[in-house]
Amino acid sequence: MDIKGKVAVITGGASGLGLSTAEAIIAKGGKVAIFDRDAERGPQAAAGLGANAIFVQVDVTSEESVAAGVKAVVEKFGAVHICVNCAGVGSAMKTVGRENAPHDLKVFSMVLNINLIGTFNVLRLCAAAMANNEPGEDNERGVIVNTASVAAFDGQIGQVAYAASKGGVVGMTLPIARDLGPLGIRCNTIAPGIFNTPLMNAAPDKVKQPLIDMTQFPKRLGHPPEYAALVCHMVENKFFNGETVRLDGAIRMQPR
Repeated sequence: MDIKGKVAVITGGASGLGLSTAEAIIAKGGKVAIFDRDAERGPQAAAGLGANAIFVQVDVTSEESVAAGVKAVVEKFGAVHICVNCAGVGSAMKTVGRENAPHDLKVFSMVLNINLIGTFNVLRLCAAAMANNEPGEDNERGVIVNTASVAAFDGQIGQVAYAASKGGVVGMTLPIARDLGPLGIRCNTIAPGIFNTPLMNAAPDKVKQPLIDMTQFPKRLGHPPEYAALVCHMVENKFFNGETVRLDGAIRMQPR
C-alpha cells in the first residue's frame, strides 16, 4: 500500500514507538490520527505533526471510546487505511512472590486488558472501517500492524502478565490475517526488543545495561525510527502478511 494520502490510526501515538511511527507516516505523505489517553502530550504531538494529524483521546479497552475515535477519524479524513497498535503497559510481578504471595489477579487482568484485548478492540473496529474502502491494486483495503515483544518468546522472571499479553498478540496474528484476507486487509506483528522509549528511559542503568549486554549487535537500545521503518515496510510491501518479526538486535533474554 502506498502510504501517500492514506490515513493511519496509531494507538499510543503521543510518545515512543507510536510517535516515531506517526512522524514516519506523515513524512511519506500520509495522514495520522493519534489515539492516546494522554490529554497533555497527545495534542502537542498532533500539533507538531502538522495539519495532516489529529489527536483523539481514546481508552483502548473501551468499545465506546474506540468506536467514537474511529468515527471521528472517518469524519475528519474520510477513511481508515492503516492501524498501528503501540499502546501498552508493563508489569513486574512473580507468579508467587515474597512470603508466598500469589500474583495479584487484578494486575494480571489489567495488563492483558490493555495489551491484548485493547489491541484487538482497536484493530477489529478499524478493520470494519477499512472494509468500506474502495479496493486498490490486488483488492487491498487496509493494513494492520500490531506490537508484541520479545517477551512473548523469552519473557523474564516477573514478566508473566506482560509475556502472556504479548504472546496473545503473536498468537492472533495469523488468524486475523486469515479472517481479513477476503476483505483485502493484511495483518502483521512486530516483536521489538529493548528500545529507547520513555518507559525504558525511566529505568535505572542497572536494569538497562544487562539488557543491552544480552543484545548481540548493535550493543545499544533500539531507536524508535527503526521500528517505524519496519512498520512502513509492512504497509508498503503487499505480500507481507500474517507474520511476526522480531526487531531486537538478536537479543535472547536470560531468565533475569
